Amino acid sequence: MTAEAVQAAVPRPAEGSPASAPTNGERPLRIAMLTYKGNPFCGGQGVYVRHLSRELARLGHSVEVIGAQPYPVVDDGVTLTELPSLDLYRQPDPFRTPKRGEYRDWIDALEVGTMWTGGFPEPLTFSLRARRHLAARSGQFDVVHDNQTLGYGLLGGPGALGAPLVTTIHHPITVDRRLDLAAAGGWKRRASVRRWYGFTRMQKRVARRLPSVLTVSGSSRQEIVDDLGVAADRIHVVHIGADTDLFSPDASVPEVPGRIVTTSSADVPLKGLIHLVEALAKVRTEQPDAHLVVVGKRADDGPVAAAIERLGLSGAIEFVKGISDPELVDLVRSAQIACVPSLYEGFSLPAAEAMATGTPLLATTGGAIPEVAGPDGETCLAVPPGDADALAGGLLRLLGDETLRRRLGAAGRERVLARFTWRQAALGTAERYREAIALQRGRAGARTLPGAASGGAAGTATAPSAAGHV
Repeated sequence: MTAEAVQAAVPRPAEGSPASAPTNGERPLRIAMLTYKGNPFCGGQGVYVRHLSRELARLGHSVEVIGAQPYPVVDDGVTLTELPSLDLYRQPDPFRTPKRGEYRDWIDALEVGTMWTGGFPEPLTFSLRARRHLAARSGQFDVVHDNQTLGYGLLGGPGALGAPLVTTIHHPITVDRRLDLAAAGGWKRRASVRRWYGFTRMQKRVARRLPSVLTVSGSSRQEIVDDLGVAADRIHVVHIGADTDLFSPDASVPEVPGRIVTTSSADVPLKGLIHLVEALAKVRTEQPDAHLVVVGKRADDGPVAAAIERLGLSGAIEFVKGISDPELVDLVRSAQIACVPSLYEGFSLPAAEAMATGTPLLATTGGAIPEVAGPDGETCLAVPPGDADALAGGLLRLLGDETLRRRLGAAGRERVLARFTWRQAALGTAERYREAIALQRGRAGARTLPGAASGGAAGTATAPSAAGHV
């Protein structure tokens, strides 16, 4: 990670220490952080925004998070600005049609029209609202950081947004699209999946024009090159991490025999929950007290619900959602095993957080998970993705070997402390902000050189216009 050299020269305060001025003598930055979905209890993007913004503020920077529903949760020292959508997917009335009085402008009409035709409008409509909001506040920020919106409204360079743009792509959503299509049954379902993911065409076009892209792992970096066609020299890996003060060992929390914990949504094929459910059925033939706690939403129907019913596991699997951070940490601490059964991950925060508590980890080798979890048999047990038999074998091995659990748990904690903390992520991200600002200043200087206006070599540095895309 690019912050490692900086961190080596800077004493590390505890994650949770008060804000301080940047230690390199440069002035603090004014940061606008955009997120079209910010719920920190459902999905890694909301977790990313909350913890990264907090650590940037603790480094002394001014951070304003600008987000839509579900609104982000931010910590002390970070400002939240709400940029509301029509919230068409809210509970308990998802896919609702707004009342006439709710429409405010043409962007609202576009949002509803896209939903009516089976598409997902939020990346585009949020980007258009954000562009308008930032244009009205031109000069108030040094840098704009987009958290994977990748909407047309963010094109046009600093002239459109009022500041240089840095974008985080956790992983290409085209990966989700590919796996969802593979799991879809029948042509009608496949057509619906294709329409829902129609926004990925926009994200490809936007990503290719971005001057500075951050991602969270080497695996994601290669996926962005392959799937989105972004030039490799524009992509920079800045690892994210766990809140190692919150996610920490606590011997006072009793271990529950047979407990396995995972974080997953039942209806997302990417997360591989169905393979863990099938593995649990096999494990219970030898370890009857084995049971699974899933942090995530239970699906009332679909492949996972059908598998639970078919295998008679209703009493052995519990779904929990909406729990507080301390409750989540104690749940992970109480487990004998934390499991990440995903077919693919761009990073895997659940893996890092479980390891930070000292809970032994069983994880697949899907996507970037090995970058986080480390070598098989040293900091985790690793199995191939989509293999229920391999998952069952790993679970039985860990449940039957307390010494192995203790060794892997301790080694996993040390790995996270050394490599994956939010302070390290904030240092590396701030370094990239300054590079983007310097790059833009260089371009602005180039435009003042003779020949810039006539389309000579200096003129090629001009930021691209979004006029033909919005």
